[in-house]
Amino acid sequence: MIDCLIVDDSPIARDIIAGFCGFSPKLRVLASLGQALLARQELERSKIDILFLDINMPVLSGIELVRTLPERPQIIFTTAYSEYAVEAFELSACDYLVKPFSLERFIKATDKAIQNIENQQGSGLSTSRFLFVKNDRATHRVDTEKILYLEANRNSTKVVTEDGTLLSSLSLSVIEKQLSAAQFVRVHRSFIISTSKVTSFQNSKAFIGKNEIPLGENYKSGFTRAIGLEKL
Repeated sequence: MIDCLIVDDSPIARDIIAGFCGFSPKLRVLASLGQALLARQELERSKIDILFLDINMPVLSGIELVRTLPERPQIIFTTAYSEYAVEAFELSACDYLVKPFSLERFIKATDKAIQNIENQQGSGLSTSRFLFVKNDRATHRVDTEKILYLEANRNSTKVVTEDGTLLSSLSLSVIEKQLSAAQFVRVHRSFIISTSKVTSFQNSKAFIGKNEIPLGENYKSGFTRAIGLEKL
């Protein structure tokens, strides 16, 4: 079973999410709470796999709550405001649902979270992890939180980080399987980017600081969904 925690100051919203969870035999709601501070206490005493989290709440917002968590479950933000999407994905949110969202959209979000959980369990790795980049001379440990983007370079891969660039002897497709789907998205057949590092984008390109990344036509919908701007 996938244990879930619902946090929203609206009882109606909590009931809707709990009802949607009831359609999945995999999801079990452990608690449904109206305050972020109470949620923090629940997270400390229970193992939560998926956190459904509102943003605008009294005392402590959903964004502020996530920043206080040393270990984070799969987080699906559920909010009436689209303007917090980029900030949410900077916190490696799994998905961002804008109210009112449909059952279909909810299922897509939870399927993604469940897949991330199963991938982590299968690999023995947590969402916040290291990527080992091996080249001809040495193997380097890279914090995935510092990765800006990855670029296919013939049979190797350029791994561009906040600290510099490394050249991996592995192909982009092989490295992609080691990355968290909640944190990285392929935007072109030759590029994978960290969603939390995107500073802006246009129709055919995304920007990470001064770095310009092409957006392939076949990857645009996946990119906009990953940063929480999918049209409902």
